[in-house]
Amino acid sequence: MQINVSQLLKSVIGTERTYTVESALNIDNQEVTFTGNARLVKTDRGILVTGQFSADILSECSRCLSRYLQHLDFVIEEEYVPTMDIVTGTDLPLPEDPGTFTIDSHNILDLSEAVRQYAILNMPLKPLCRPDCAGLCISCGANLNVTKCTCTAPVDPRWEKLVEIKSFDS
Repeated sequence: MQINVSQLLKSVIGTERTYTVESALNIDNQEVTFTGNARLVKTDRGILVTGQFSADILSECSRCLSRYLQHLDFVIEEEYVPTMDIVTGTDLPLPEDPGTFTIDSHNILDLSEAVRQYAILNMPLKPLCRPDCAGLCISCGANLNVTKCTCTAPVDPRWEKLVEIKSFDS
């Protein structure tokens, strides 16, 4: 996801370019292919990147523990600042904020780290293989999406007396 932006850095503020991007990145030790469009706009400080990306990431359901493909759609918006003056070739001071994305000394803007960070931020905290996932049986561990379990749920000892009263009324 590397783009040479030397011509864009030489142009006037407000100049924009659009790129179609398809690249593979390593996320959680798996190769994930990202596709999308990136719009680069020259600003007074550097280049503003806005883009819409999508990917399918192999995830594990938090209820039934089965593996499935999680589709992600997300938007990025970051400003990249150059580390070298495009006209004179002299080094520019690095930004004070350590999280700022930079354009390297060869005028290459690398979208990889921004896309990786946004993808991780957009992954669900509790991934579900489907909205109505039944999960696992608390007694035998059977996947309730695949099979019906005949286990009876154990009664919490704190509620045993109430269960006895209820069975007495029946």
